[in-house]
Amino acid sequence: MIRSVSAEQIRIGEKTYREPIVLTTETVLDAWRGGAVADLSDVDFEFLFEKKPELVILGTGASNEFPPRELVFAFARRGIGLEVMDTQAAARTFNVLASEGRRLAAVLYL
Repeated sequence: MIRSVSAEQIRIGEKTYREPIVLTTETVLDAWRGGAVADLSDVDFEFLFEKKPELVILGTGASNEFPPRELVFAFARRGIGLEVMDTQAAARTFNVLASEGRRLAAVLYL
């Protein structure tokens, strides 16, 4: 479960992260290697597609920032949902859906 999110850190369980991260309901996968939200493409998410999530939540930081339209289409072509929201909302949504047993992943920017 994501315990807290601020502009400086994301706390999951007892561990604190001070950089954007990628996680699933099972584990924190790694630091996020993608660039700015406006520059994201499906290539940035290839390793997540291999995990076969039904939904990916993209937390874009303090405010909601939409990714390129082509990225949304790339997710749709794969049959994977993409929800984009600010990181605070993304953390809350992730926790609720994870508690329901959904197969999901999240990319959370600070």
